Amino acid sequence: MSSQNTEKVVIIGSGPAGWTAAIYAARAELNPLVFAGRAAGKDLMPGGQLMLTTDVENYPGYPEGVTGPDMMMDFFKQAMRFGTRVVTDDGAKTGEQVSGGLFTPFQNVAKVDLSKRPFHIVGDAGYECDAEAVIIATGAKANWLGLDNEQRLAQSGGGVSACAVCDGALPMFRDQPLGVVGGGDTAVEEASYLAKFASKVHMFVRRDVLRASKIMQERAINNPKIEIHWHTEVLDVLGEDKITGVRLINNQTKEERDFELGGLFMAIGHTPITGFLEGQLDMDETGYLTLVDGGRSMTKIEGVFAAGDVADHVYRQAVTAAGMGCRAAIDAERWLAEQGVH
Repeated sequence: MSSQNTEKVVIIGSGPAGWTAAIYAARAELNPLVFAGRAAGKDLMPGGQLMLTTDVENYPGYPEGVTGPDMMMDFFKQAMRFGTRVVTDDGAKTGEQVSGGLFTPFQNVAKVDLSKRPFHIVGDAGYECDAEAVIIATGAKANWLGLDNEQRLAQSGGGVSACAVCDGALPMFRDQPLGVVGGGDTAVEEASYLAKFASKVHMFVRRDVLRASKIMQERAINNPKIEIHWHTEVLDVLGEDKITGVRLINNQTKEERDFELGGLFMAIGHTPITGFLEGQLDMDETGYLTLVDGGRSMTKIEGVFAAGDVADHVYRQAVTAAGMGCRAAIDAERWLAEQGVH
């Protein structure tokens, strides 16, 4: 299906960056259109990674805390209230026409053509449109071990997480033995943060050295509350409703053992969701989008902006993603005005 009209701004992604960009763009009367992703998708999904987070206690405005899905539903409702449209399997819909909330059959993006303006976007169920400006807010997905129990307990709030800063201070993890999988800078940062709350932090490292920078290695090795288990891999996560421990294997001796834990944190990196761009934008070696001005949201292609974790490998927080969504919408609005698009 070919588009008959050219959109002023299309937003790809619907986590805190995407919905915040939509709120600002809608209030600026840009009539934004959002490709939100698939609820059952492995990559881009409505609400982003927060849909896999149980309790959020560090986002301003929620003094009693809020679940990730509830917070994203609030973002979604606010964006739709101001006139944002979202692409469903039945086409572009307004707030009044979307009844299933974030579990509506929204369309994901299949491909984009950024080689000329207006840009062309194709959805995975066939919806096509052109756009004067595009905001990419597809985020990044945490890397997991791929274990069934790991995924089940992560999605149910059973004590498995991919973000210590997001979840580590929750009451369920305090004064508990906690595990961290990984040996890079992120793993050491997570372990050091968790050591403030845990009775003990156990780092499970596949090799006999840490990949972290020297100063980070020293931080882990010298922390009395961090114990490093070398040549150690996680075979399974134990527990029904909540994690009780992990099954470990020493990858040299092949010895297996069960190890008691009150929480497990994955720190084996993130993968930005940028594959659909097919190399059209500059990225770093790990796939994060490169911005041409660190204080703003422009990419190397005029009219294409990026917001949130897709361009942020440092902070990866809901509040920083929302701030970047605000920046991208304001940058897009001002750029469109310069082009004579109002």
